[in-house]
Amino acid sequence: MLLSKRKLKIETERLSLRPPVHSDFREWSALRRSSEAYLTPWEPSWAADHLTRKAFTNRVYWAQRSVSGGTAIPLFLFRREDERLLGAITLDNIRRGPAQAGTLGYWTGQAYARQGYMREAIGAMVHYAFARLDLSRIEAACLPENAASRGLLESSGFKYEGVAQSYLQISGRWRTHVLYASLRSDRRGKTDVG
Repeated sequence: MLLSKRKLKIETERLSLRPPVHSDFREWSALRRSSEAYLTPWEPSWAADHLTRKAFTNRVYWAQRSVSGGTAIPLFLFRREDERLLGAITLDNIRRGPAQAGTLGYWTGQAYARQGYMREAIGAMVHYAFARLDLSRIEAACLPENAASRGLLESSGFKYEGVAQSYLQISGRWRTHVLYASLRSDRRGKTDVG
């Protein structure tokens, strides 16, 4: 499903979500650099050029192709009151046909964590995925010991579904992740499993 040519932007009470553009580089690299110790235990290893302008330019082009091709929705989170970049959220691996699903990933700069911004962004992305993209299922995964991310997913309506062995490489080694999902017509009750 190709998205319309108009600019993709999602507004919430406190946030504006939009794809990255070239002029975001300095703010993005500063936020990632200042949050490196906070982010790297939970993310795949950063490439040597991760914070370079060239790598960011490639990220912007990937985002443009992904949005226009309907394969991913990578968005930056900006606080509306001051246009400050807070983090990013991506609905990736969008699958059509019988699956109608996508995979959610996100990060927040350390200074903006635990203030409800990502919960707000997840709510907006889930609504957009179900209402505008007509998806049926959104999946997310995190490390079992990442209590903050697990709590965020659960408080955002995601339900625990199980464990994926050797799911992603984090810090250079294959790590098991816990799996969560949000369904468009979810009648599952709250579960304390996992």
